[in-house]
Amino acid sequence: MLLTRTRHNNEELKPVQAEAGNEHEKLAMSMKRSLLIVLALLVVAAIAAVLPLAMRHARAAVRPSAATRSVSASQNSAHPAPIRFVKDPEPAPAFETQDISGKTVSTASWSGKVVLLAFWATWCPPCRAEIPALIDLQTRYKDKLQIVSISEDDDPPEKVLKFVQQKGINYPVVMATPALVGKYGGVLALPTTFLIDTQGRVVQKHMGLYSVDDFEREIKALLGLPVDAPVETFVDTGQVFLKNAANATDLPGVKLAGLTPAQKKSVLRRLNAENCTCGCTLTLSECRINDTTCPVSIDIAAQVVSDAVKGVQAKPAAPKPQAPPKGTPTAALHP
Repeated sequence: MLLTRTRHNNEELKPVQAEAGNEHEKLAMSMKRSLLIVLALLVVAAIAAVLPLAMRHARAAVRPSAATRSVSASQNSAHPAPIRFVKDPEPAPAFETQDISGKTVSTASWSGKVVLLAFWATWCPPCRAEIPALIDLQTRYKDKLQIVSISEDDDPPEKVLKFVQQKGINYPVVMATPALVGKYGGVLALPTTFLIDTQGRVVQKHMGLYSVDDFEREIKALLGLPVDAPVETFVDTGQVFLKNAANATDLPGVKLAGLTPAQKKSVLRRLNAENCTCGCTLTLSECRINDTTCPVSIDIAAQVVSDAVKGVQAKPAAPKPQAPPKGTPTAALHP
């Protein structure tokens, strides 16, 4: 029982029952519970609304491989890092299409220019962050440089065009198609930029936000202008086109040292034939090159190496079910 006190006619204070106070406390507790329930429902609704967007944006946060690290080593050193181009580069896959303004964009018109072919999206924060630098490069190198942007937005071209106009983008923007993305080996993270030399060959690929200073060094080197960094070449074993992972003789995180030539050949054959099960849809070799942090491909690769050392033969892949002959009734497939 709650007690309170009252004074009447200067008499001694006497305790009285506080029934009204009891009712007030019950009401307050009830209101508090109702408020907590409402807050919980609002939190659940907010998570449900944000989760799909977060999943969509996760693609922009894929870690680039060591060969395509977006943070330039030259930013952490008094001497710029070497400029690295592919040795014996492949021709850029040809295409001709229209940009979002209706103008023709064709690889045939790039001859004699350095080209930055940038895959991006308006919803990708790193992509938006590099736009001012690309605008500046296109302005300063005008006739010697052509930037072409491939938008992977799901929004209609009209909406992308509005964004382009708002940002003052001064280079053509093309809407991506599965065929176009496929020509360049698939784009697994945004932004991804292919660097094409004046002879129309793909000499480098960068995944993630890349230093504008390093972009400019590469452009200058390809144009034959003076640069303050040494130029090196490397064999493309998947760093630029993932299909070339099949040519790799070493893979990030895969311990091939100590294997006999026959064992190493067996390991590399399996890594190029078997797919990673992390959900990337790549072969094990491609996954190791594309994402050196993937725990799934590193574990499977370690097992493949162990099998080679022990002389364990790979299990043959299960045969694919054959399609029924044309005209076979569906009921005949289920006796």
